[in-house]
Amino acid sequence: MSLKTNVNQIKQYRFNLTLIFTLSQVKSQAVHGSALITTAHGKFFSNGFDLAWAQSAYSSSGAIDRLHHLVASFKPVVSTLLSLPMPTIAALPGHAAATKFLLALIHNYILMRRDRGVLYVSKVDIGFIFPDYFTALMRSKIGSASAGRDILLAGRKVKGEEAVRMGIVDSAVYDSEEKRRCTIARRGGEDG
Repeated sequence: MSLKTNVNQIKQYRFNLTLIFTLSQVKSQAVHGSALITTAHGKFFSNGFDLAWAQSAYSSSGAIDRLHHLVASFKPVVSTLLSLPMPTIAALPGHAAATKFLLALIHNYILMRRDRGVLYVSKVDIGFIFPDYFTALMRSKIGSASAGRDILLAGRKVKGEEAVRMGIVDSAVYDSEEKRRCTIARRGGEDG
């Protein structure tokens, strides 16, 4: 089973109510022998919650209410995905920021590109107060207390190979084209 989003969600790379609803339906679609592979296309896995939608409320209190609604709507999705009766794999083609970093951590296995993309919690930069479930999951999935502190409190950006060393992701790999170029370079420039 693989999640697919509409073109607007892919272009925006934002975590919005439509995507939250789609994720909440995954458990009902699970069948014996299935697996969930979550990925995206392009440079981003995601940039987190759809802040532009929240800010379109035309008042600061309306924007805060919308943001709180997104946060509250995502909590049961976290619970649902953690309890899926199947293996889950997050295949990150690029950056995973904030909520989508958390979404990646929910999975049993995380694969990340070595050549591009970072994991980070951008909410630090905007003064966002983390919900309880967010910090609890980060602490349980990031084994090193110092790494968790650097990511949650300092907004540290972690690249693929470093994320493997820190135990956050299982594997950091090149895409197939990059692998082909490396293989050609090792052979002294001969293709074939």
